[in-house]
Amino acid sequence: MDTRKLKYFLAVVDHDGFNRAAEHLLIAQPSLSQTIAGLEKELGLPLFHRIGRRAVLSEAGKELVGPARLVMRDLDAAQSAVQALRGVRSGRLDIITMPSPGIEPLTSMIADFTKLHPSVRLNVSAAFTPEEVVESVRSGSTEIGLAGSPTPIRVPGVEVLELERQPLILIVNPQADSFGSQTAVQREDLGGQRIIASQRGSLMRWLVDDALARGVEVEIVVEVAHRTSILPLVLAGVGHAVMPSSWAPTAHKAGLRTLLIEPVSHLDVAVLSRKEHLTPAARAFLDVAVQHTLEDPNR
Repeated sequence: MDTRKLKYFLAVVDHDGFNRAAEHLLIAQPSLSQTIAGLEKELGLPLFHRIGRRAVLSEAGKELVGPARLVMRDLDAAQSAVQALRGVRSGRLDIITMPSPGIEPLTSMIADFTKLHPSVRLNVSAAFTPEEVVESVRSGSTEIGLAGSPTPIRVPGVEVLELERQPLILIVNPQADSFGSQTAVQREDLGGQRIIASQRGSLMRWLVDDALARGVEVEIVVEVAHRTSILPLVLAGVGHAVMPSSWAPTAHKAGLRTLLIEPVSHLDVAVLSRKEHLTPAARAFLDVAVQHTLEDPNR
């Protein structure tokens, strides 16, 4: 087994079939099929089930994806380490983030990183749970992950750098602002209010559900999976929204005001990475993350 075969295998996985993978690799489709067939022969198991023109991963193929990504990632790390000795700061850095950390602190860290390393291209993918972030980092699909959790994240085999704690806030619907001049609200004050809520599993939704369980008559008017819809819905007068404080600067720029929700609940934000074999770009990004923690007044 060689890295070329693994590269071709991952191309078929990532591009949903042989034709698109061949186009991406700039090779003829029969050549790609022959290479995959050779890899399957070496392993003694089929990696794909051919269903018409589709290629669906077999159980063996599914098992190979993670290790194959780690091999290719480690190869990139080795090449980048050698290039770094010549002062080369190019390449690509793969990051995965949950929605709220993806607004802040990721935006500030990317801004700082790109100033220091303008020739590195960043690829940022989305996750919606800490578990997705952990799995992506462990499998080698990404090198850096940003996750938010109600409690500090502790994961065996994964390096965790705690970045900041984001208190939950209420983004106020300007068409139903009955909170006067106060800068904070109690959870009981949400009674009778129309709320735009995240899906279950998030800290924001937990706060709303906890208020309901305590007899606070909160009305969930919209349940939103894609949090990019939340600020437009508040601006449209649909309801208030419970979000981490990372959303406050954007909300303020849009002309919305925010209130701290008491008693305060925090979203613990951390950056995750493998403990070893990181590319120079990933290590440089972690240096930026460490600097962020030093500058954070809330730590």
